[in-house]
Parts: sequence; structure tokens; C-alpha cells
Amino acid sequence: MLLLENIKLALSAIKANKLRSFLTMLGIIIGISSVISITSIGASAQALIAKEFESYEAGYMVLMINWQRQTEDEGVAYEDFFGREEIEALKNRFPDDVKYAELLSYGNNMNVKVGRVEGRVELYGVGAYYNDFDKGIKLLHGRMINKSDVDAARENIVIDVEAARHFFNRENVVGRTLPVTVRGNDTDLTIVGVYERPPSILMGLVMEKRFECYVPVSLLLSRDDRSYYVEVFANPDKDAEKQGQAFVDYLNRVKGRPDLYMYESIESQLSIINTVLGTLSVALGAIAGIALLVGGIGIMNIMLVSVTERTREIGIRKSLGARTKDILTQFLIEAMILSTIGGIIGTTTGLGLVGLGMAAFGISVVIQPVVIIITVIFSAGVGVLFGIIPAKKAAKLDPIEALRYE
Repeated sequence: MLLLENIKLALSAIKANKLRSFLTMLGIIIGISSVISITSIGASAQALIAKEFESYEAGYMVLMINWQRQTEDEGVAYEDFFGREEIEALKNRFPDDVKYAELLSYGNNMNVKVGRVEGRVELYGVGAYYNDFDKGIKLLHGRMINKSDVDAARENIVIDVEAARHFFNRENVVGRTLPVTVRGNDTDLTIVGVYERPPSILMGLVMEKRFECYVPVSLLLSRDDRSYYVEVFANPDKDAEKQGQAFVDYLNRVKGRPDLYMYESIESQLSIINTVLGTLSVALGAIAGIALLVGGIGIMNIMLVSVTERTREIGIRKSLGARTKDILTQFLIEAMILSTIGGIIGTTTGLGLVGLGMAAFGISVVIQPVVIIITVIFSAGVGVLFGIIPAKKAAKLDPIEALRYE
């Protein structure tokens, strides 16, 4: 009953000084909204990236030259780049694990013109039936690059449905030609297929608009050409990290050069990105938490002023039988209510800002209930922590001296 009475007294004091109470809570509001916003943005970014990575198949990885570990005396020669012999060696050594392996090759990000329509196109060299392994590709019309295309280096191409709409104003353009530059030569490639891939919000945010098209890898690389990279789809039922390490260890032994090659898998890339985002969110959240400290100091200052203003009221309450702990509890509750209300407003503000910001980019918001609960409890704790000094000062007032105060 006494607790309820103290709450009523605290709310009355807050209502009596609305503007001052709001300014007192402002530091808490800014701190809490900042923490909520930063953690929600970080969680939303992690969820977005995880969703983007889901479009890749389990076991997808890229083998590459380990430039960082090659000294000046032991540099990388052209013969150290990946060639057909390394591809065949991998397939023969790991027949059950290497489901697909091909030299990774890209054509230039080039400007293509069909009639009066222009657009950016990037050629991506692939092996036979690449779509059997990259499940993100959905063929809408025609077929994918096949073995005969690769063996004969045929001038065929599979284009994105968006490219078909952009250049030809329709989807089914199988049989039409697309003028591109292949290895320095202007070439009209015959469209043999049209594919669709789920839209990528992340790529749309960070990359310019361009159309990725698939051609036989042999069209971009001759038999003697070598590449910095090998694209591999490993066994999805086995640990990707162990398989990747086994692949590069084997190739390093073949070359007689430790650490010549390295690998990057989807799992390792996602882990690195999540670690970076998590660390960044914690660091920024800690910085935002400083606002909570400032807000707590603001509460302490205003409560000290309130104690001075209400000295006579405290004297009257003590003369009527209020105990020291009753006065202490009254002012602690008032400080806690101020910070809790500030925490609730800050949480609502933070969630609203994140929701509006993410909606502008079409990104789903990920809210962490645990963070919200912790921040609201923490804000109440800040009120108690910084309300102790004013509350003790009020509780220790001598009732006779308090009654004489003007």
C-alpha cells in the first residue's frame, strides 16, 4: 500500500513539472533509442546477408592464389596459376567430393547496345550444365551451357530474363543474338537460354545495375590459359571447411609450395561478415550507451534540485511520522519512473526509426526482444543508481531544519 502511495506521489511530482521531467528523460531517450536502433540495424543486416548467402549451394567455394604468404624471393609465376591440369588432378584425387570444378573467368563489364537500347553486361564463363549445381538459376526458356558448347567453344550465351526484357522488350529471345566483345573481338553471341535468379536486395544496394550472362568457359579461356581462381561445388553432405582445406593441401603438395593456395567458402565468408557486423554493433552500441550515462547524470542533477525545492514537504512528511527509508524509497521510485518512462519512449522511438529506415530500402526489420527487455531494465537501473545520492540527501534531512526552510 505504501509502495502504491509512493508511486502516486512520484507521478504527481513528474506531472507538476512536465517540461523539466521530459528534458530530464531526454538523455535516457536518446541513449536507449540509439542502442535499440544500432542493435536492430546490425541484426537486420546479418539476417539480410544470411538470406543472400542462402542462394548459394552448400559446399560452394573458390580456390585461389594465396598472395599474402608469398615472399619476394618466392613469388608467384604464371605456371602457379590454376590450369586444366589442376582441375583434373582435383577431380581424380577427390572423385566423391568435387562435384563441379572449373576455372573462374569473367568477361569485361561492358556496355552493350541492341538497336537504340544500351546496358551493362558481364560475361561469366561456366562449365557444362552449371545450373545442375547452382540451384539459384531457374531456366525459363531454352537451355543452359552444355558439354558440346564447352568442348567446341561455341559462341552461345544464356542471358538474364531482365536483360531480355531490357534489350528486346520480351522474355523468350532464344535464337536472337547479343553483340559483345569476347577476348578483344566484337562477336554476336547466339542466345540459347534465358534464366531467372531470385532478386538480390544487397547487390542492388552496393552494385551498379548490370546483367550477368553465362557463356562457355572455353570461349573466354583457351586451353593454355590459366586463372587466379577455381570455382568448386564440393560435397554438400560433408564439412565444407574440411573439404576446402583438403583440396588446397593436396594442390600445395603437388606444387611443392606450402601455402601457395588458399580457399574461401560460403560458410567462412558468412562467419567473417557476421563477426565484423557483431563487433561493429557492440562497439557502436557501447558508444551509444554513453548517452545513457549522461542521461543518468541528468536525472541525478534534477533530483537534487527537486530535493532542494521540496525540502519543506520532506520536513512535513517526517514530522507526520514518515521514516527515513520511506523518504528514500519515495525519491528512488521517482528517479526510477523517470528513467523507465524514458526507456519506453526511447525503445519506441528507436524501433520506429529503424522500421522507417529499413522500409525505405525494402529490408525486413529484425527485432531482438532480449535487447529491448535488457535496455528497459537497464534504464530503470540507471534511475536507481543515479537516484541514490539525491534520495539519501532527502532522507537525511533534519525535519526541524526542513520545516524552517523557505
